[in-house]
Amino acid sequence: MRQPLLASYPGLGAYSKNAADAFSFTVNPAALANLKQSGAGVYSERRFLLNAFSQYTAVAGLQTNSGAFGLQADYFGYANYTETQLGLGYARSLGSRIDVGAKFNYYSLRIPAYTTASTVHFEAGLLMHLSEKLHAGFSVFNPVGGELNKTTNEKIASVFRGGLGYEVSDKLFISAEIIKEENKNTGVNAVFQYEPVNQLLIRGGINTVNSQPFVGVGLRFGSFRVDVATAYHPQLGISPAVMILFDGKRKEKTAE
Repeated sequence: MRQPLLASYPGLGAYSKNAADAFSFTVNPAALANLKQSGAGVYSERRFLLNAFSQYTAVAGLQTNSGAFGLQADYFGYANYTETQLGLGYARSLGSRIDVGAKFNYYSLRIPAYTTASTVHFEAGLLMHLSEKLHAGFSVFNPVGGELNKTTNEKIASVFRGGLGYEVSDKLFISAEIIKEENKNTGVNAVFQYEPVNQLLIRGGINTVNSQPFVGVGLRFGSFRVDVATAYHPQLGISPAVMILFDGKRKEKTAE
C-alpha cells in the first residue's frame, strides 16, 4: 500500500505508552497492546492538493482481556487508479516488558482497461519497554515478498522498521526509527509530540527519504480529538491532512 507523505503522523505513538492510540499499530502491530482503551479514527491526506493523490485510512482498536484486536482500511487514488487494503491485527503483552503483534492484509490494485490484481500478505511487530520511559521496537511488512501481477511483474515491497521512543516527561515524547523499503534508500523518521495542556497537543517531524517536514496540531473535545497537519515540499507545495480520533471507556485490567 502506498505510504502517505505524512506516514509518521498518524502512527507517531507506536514507540510510546503515553502517546499510543488507535493509529499506532499502523506502524507496528504490537502497539495495539498499549491501547489504554478501545478507540477508532479516520485519517485523510491530499498529497500536493491533488485529488488524484488522495489517501484515506480508517482504524479501530478493541482492548479485551485476551489481548487487543485492530481493524484497518486504506484507500489511495481516484477513478482511474485505486489501491485498497483491509487489515486485521492482534497484539498482546508478554509480561510487562514485551508486546507482540501481527496483522493480515488483503490488498487490491485496480487500473481500468489495464489490470486488476489482489493478494494477501502479513506484517508482524515486537515492542520492548526497556524502562518506564524508553521503548524500542521492530516490525516487518510483507517479509516474504511475492508478485502481485505475474504478467507485469508488479509486486508489493517488503518494509523493515526499527525504532526507539523516549518519554521525556508526561507532556513530551520523542522518537526516531530507521525504515528500509525494498529497492529504496534507507530512511529515518524523527518525530515529537508535545502536550502543553490536556486539550492541546503539537506534533512534528521529518522523513529523510522525502526530506519533507511536517507539523500538526490536535485539539481534544471530550472523547474526540481532531488533528490538522501538513507537509511541505519547496517545489510541489503542501500536503494537508486531517485526523479524527475517538476514545472509548478505559478498560480496567483484571488481576492475573
